[in-house]
Amino acid sequence: MTDRILITGGAGFIGSHLAEHFVQKGCETIVLDDFSNANLGNVRGLLRFKNFMLVKGDVRDFNLLKEISKSVDSVIHFAAQIHVDKSIIYPVLTFEINTMGTLNVLEAARQNRLSRVIYASSSEVYGTAMHVPMDEDHPLNPASPYAASKVAADRLCFSYYNTYGLRVAIVRNFNTFGPRQKSKGYASAIPIFIRRALEGKPPVIFGDGRQTRDYLYIKDAINAYNLVYDNFDDVIGEAINFGTGTESEIERLAKKIVGLCGVDNLTPIKADPRPGEVRRLCADISKARKRLGFKPRWGLDSALKEYINYMRTGYDEELAE
Repeated sequence: MTDRILITGGAGFIGSHLAEHFVQKGCETIVLDDFSNANLGNVRGLLRFKNFMLVKGDVRDFNLLKEISKSVDSVIHFAAQIHVDKSIIYPVLTFEINTMGTLNVLEAARQNRLSRVIYASSSEVYGTAMHVPMDEDHPLNPASPYAASKVAADRLCFSYYNTYGLRVAIVRNFNTFGPRQKSKGYASAIPIFIRRALEGKPPVIFGDGRQTRDYLYIKDAINAYNLVYDNFDDVIGEAINFGTGTESEIERLAKKIVGLCGVDNLTPIKADPRPGEVRRLCADISKARKRLGFKPRWGLDSALKEYINYMRTGYDEELAE
């Protein structure tokens, strides 16, 4: 029997890569996206496949979610307002999308008795590391409205498992990067650094540059979600980290990217710290390794080189997420 999967936010950065993966795997795949931050180009190539369907819609629309969920067995929930800075300006909108949207997904899944719900949580739920590496039992100390909205949604998932027996797993990805990631406006450090370097502009670092992140390449992230999907019974009702277990200091990262782009003469510019920014993140992935056999295959340098080559092609990201 063919698996039938709904991916919310499936035209965005990670979601579109995962949609490609499952379509190529032969699964009946439905992508739901409101295109507020996504790019049709991310999934345009999938429209020719008979086992792919694209639906324009919002996770805040419960009736739509419930109707679409009737035709699937599993849902992988990415749809979210993902930007810390934006959440500080629009906290109510962030909670409406991230928390209430997740509640809608869970309730639709419960009413339609889906066999799998995989929720894309975030390493931001932990806040700044109290110990390194950070395992799944690390305290949840959200530092921004975005992080708080993800904590609320993360815990809603656990409550639906605990109360209703909903078959749900919570994925806490650390900082994922790679092709299709937005590099303009509300965006992450790596794509912004690369874009600026390729334009001959120095990277801008907020704060002292000593902040650390655990950067996971998109290909390793897709492998992680596939492992959760294929071994779902091993992680039901639990949260699981995916990262590399290696910290990268932001200023050193910026200088590395400048070097890989071949513009060594660019010196990073320092700017005022941003509110709500986490100081230190580093994943403990021992659970993912033991339970699922997860092992990152991409080192930071090789991943950055591939991503930089991709960025040189001039990808149209006007609405990319």
